[in-house]
Amino acid sequence: MDKVLEEQEPLNTVEKIVIGLILSLIIVFAIAGNMLVIVAILTDRNLRKTSNYFIVSLAVADTLVASLVMTFAVANDILGYWVFGETFCNMWLSFDVMCSTASILNLCAISLDRYIHIRSPLHYERRMTPRRTLAGVASLWLLSALISFLPIQLGWHRLNQDDLDFDDHFSCLLTLNTMYAVISSSVSFFIPCFVMVFIYVKLYQYARMHVKNIKRTWATGHPPPPCSGSANQPLESNRGQYKLQDHKAAVTLGVIMGTFLFCWVPFFTINIIGSFCGTCIPPVVFAIFTWLGYLNSTMNPVIYSIFNVEFREAFKRVLTFRQCCQRLCYRTDYDFDKPIRTNGAAHGIEYGTVNSPNYQHKKNKIKTDAITDNLLSEKITSV
Repeated sequence: MDKVLEEQEPLNTVEKIVIGLILSLIIVFAIAGNMLVIVAILTDRNLRKTSNYFIVSLAVADTLVASLVMTFAVANDILGYWVFGETFCNMWLSFDVMCSTASILNLCAISLDRYIHIRSPLHYERRMTPRRTLAGVASLWLLSALISFLPIQLGWHRLNQDDLDFDDHFSCLLTLNTMYAVISSSVSFFIPCFVMVFIYVKLYQYARMHVKNIKRTWATGHPPPPCSGSANQPLESNRGQYKLQDHKAAVTLGVIMGTFLFCWVPFFTINIIGSFCGTCIPPVVFAIFTWLGYLNSTMNPVIYSIFNVEFREAFKRVLTFRQCCQRLCYRTDYDFDKPIRTNGAAHGIEYGTVNSPNYQHKKNKIKTDAITDNLLSEKITSV
């Protein structure tokens, strides 16, 4: 996917150093972040579960983008020509398309997996078995390979035979004919993007519906008594908590989709435009938008892992070389069927049983927190 700077004034030494340092930092953070995700999942048994198979696959794809694609793209863009030979040029372009496509398809698979988990938690384990999940991962990579290696190695992507001419200072460009540009862009981005937008809109609507149901219950039922002794505390503060959960759901989904669209929409838009009018897009714009897409591989570990409390704890253990782990404590539905011990008697209030309004309020609030805070986490079913 790399569009090299072509027919422009060469970069001076200072510009090469500055650009090289910036792009190198992107590569280092991408490799380090995604490797941290992989190591955390492999070494933490809390994370070795079926729902994280797609996370591992995403991290592998992004690591390959950084190590096999970005590293050579830096040299190609700064020098302005390809120095690694004709054979490796086609191989590099194939890896570029395959790994970038695999990254996007894995993002789509993660969103679908989260949707199934949140909407059908009781049937999730039966539907998403390890075998089916691994088959899904393999299918994503197979589709990515078919859309990249097959047409590029056979030359189906080229505009014309002039692209076959190589000299000592040729540019390794992915010049696309219109048919391949439309098909590959649709499979690699536009279809997965539509699926992701649809799923995350549905998830946000589901989170808002859940919050509204709790608000309705609050309005028609009995408000929970104060547990801290401050009987004058405004009831509006509890309603404000529900508004906060609604806001957090919007922010979480906004970060997920906003980052994805910001990184990839510009590239795939000019990718198709360029296939119709190759001279309409300045080469420097292709280069900038290409690296903007690569940047998504650096951001994915942050968005899909660090926002998850389990991953944060696992990262701390990996970075501090602590092997053994304390399991995170999550109350299950079974736990909610048991009486809870509180200091309610001190206030003359009996709210430590499942039938009390305050207890049901707390249970609903915990589930609301889970829906809004753990849209990327399997722990959605543990409340």
